[in-house]
Amino acid sequence: MTETITVDTSEGSLELTPIFHGSVRVGFKGKEIHVDPWSKGDYSDYDSAHLILITHPHMDHLDVDLIDKLHSNNTTIIVNRTSADQLKKYHPKILKNGESTEVFGIKIEAIPAYNIVRERSPGVKYHPKGEGNGYILHFGDTRVFFPGDTEAIPEIAALEDIDVAFLPIRLPYTMSGKEAAELALKFKPKMLIPYHTGGEKVPQEFHEIMKQDPEIQLKGPLL
Repeated sequence: MTETITVDTSEGSLELTPIFHGSVRVGFKGKEIHVDPWSKGDYSDYDSAHLILITHPHMDHLDVDLIDKLHSNNTTIIVNRTSADQLKKYHPKILKNGESTEVFGIKIEAIPAYNIVRERSPGVKYHPKGEGNGYILHFGDTRVFFPGDTEAIPEIAALEDIDVAFLPIRLPYTMSGKEAAELALKFKPKMLIPYHTGGEKVPQEFHEIMKQDPEIQLKGPLL
């Protein structure tokens, strides 16, 4: 079951719909935006996208068949470097960590996303530093953070003035509920939406830690 969260911005209403796992649909000023669309979610209500953002090339974040369905002549695709080859027929725009661009009047910043500790095999992180992106999108005066797959890295802890943040909770690939909550207490988004749990509710430890800062509004279908 999806749940659309509506946020007021200086340029009108913003709709955020967590579809499944790390996939989010965004509606703003008549534009359809999809972050990491994955066909395990229900896309029957969405015919095409104006903007698609891909954080990294793992199958639950880069679904070529679904992107083919959502793509039209009016679609812009933003990717990290290691995702570009799979979508080269669409001539995507590559953003590296620290770079930014603007599409349809929406500023997009690429933020690091990586594992510090957790490894696929000795010396090989699930998400190596310098490859994956998170994205901060500016909707008028409202800044929304889509982190992709990441642990609780210092670059996120240092973020400021985030109005809405998604945070992934799933071991061993991203964070535990405890790590996500403790990270949120550091950069203090106004609203926090947990995602990337594979459809499971967030663990109780997340709720217990978040009680330390009741000013952070918790939203989303996974609470």
